[in-house]
Amino acid sequence: MEQQTSVRTNLQLGIYKVIDPVVKVFIKLGLTPNAVTSIGFVLNVGVAVIFIIGAEEGNRGDLTYVGWAGGLILFAGLFDMLDGQVARLGNMKSTFGALYDSVLDRYSELIMFLGICYYLVGHHYFLSSIFAFIALIGSMMVSYVRARAEGLGIECKGGLMQRPERVVTIGLCAMLCGLTSLYIGGDYKLYVPGIKFHIFETMTIFTFPIAVVAVLTNITAFKRLVDAKKSLLEQQ
Repeated sequence: MEQQTSVRTNLQLGIYKVIDPVVKVFIKLGLTPNAVTSIGFVLNVGVAVIFIIGAEEGNRGDLTYVGWAGGLILFAGLFDMLDGQVARLGNMKSTFGALYDSVLDRYSELIMFLGICYYLVGHHYFLSSIFAFIALIGSMMVSYVRARAEGLGIECKGGLMQRPERVVTIGLCAMLCGLTSLYIGGDYKLYVPGIKFHIFETMTIFTFPIAVVAVLTNITAFKRLVDAKKSLLEQQ
């Protein structure tokens, strides 16, 4: 766990070095951390809109909407880091700002999953839509367990599938799915002799990682619950 945390911390520090020039520009433009957080939220609303339009106007074999949504997910995810850096480098930290950031992060993720579920149901990926909903539940519980534990005075961080990992996994795989469809087609299916149903289709590039997120988020939430229990018992 310590090694995982160290890798994650080093990666974050590397990203900060890249985005700090952008942060300084934002500060010069007079953007506050809350304004940056709000921009990220609006971008995530845009993600949901793309998925919904893809469900209403696209067809099952047209995965370009998934690709564009994935790119926007990654772009919006940058603002999760930008707002914190604007607060730190601009000396604009505030208790309400931290609360505002947490609340809008939850709304952003819920809205993103709303769009994903709408798209999957709209194109009859019913099993995948269930996994997407389970991933939504797990994502919220990861955050809730931490918040509730910290409310009891227990630090409860860590886990395999925190918000940055979820954003990168879903966004990157969605974009890869859209790009792949341009080369092999959105309705490509792979069959194996002797098996009546296909074992892979282009959409799997997006839906399989969602299933992985569904499993790992709930494992992360449960592990945090177990860790919190151990910490509470140690305090008694």
